Amino acid sequence: MIDTRQHVHDLIDRLQPTQLSAVAGLLESMLEPVSHPLAVAPLEDEEISEGEHRAVAGSKEWFKRHEGTPFEDVVAELGFSMEQIRNYKEPD
Repeated sequence: MIDTRQHVHDLIDRLQPTQLSAVAGLLESMLEPVSHPLAVAPLEDEEISEGEHRAVAGSKEWFKRHEGTPFEDVVAELGFSMEQIRNYKEPD
């Protein structure tokens, strides 16, 4: 456990500032998944409809034959910069 903890610390020390904010968000979501702004409530309490199962299966099939669009490209298409996305704050 200590070796893993030290390894993680060493990796974090090598990250760029923008990468640190992404890692911070990930760690926060792992520690407090339901209270994190991007978190989704656990799915085990929800019924998944047959239509949803078909939609997921169709999506998986599509991605077997097609390449996805990188997030950075989607952001640019919408007229935003990655810096704006990284620095976004929820309105109070």
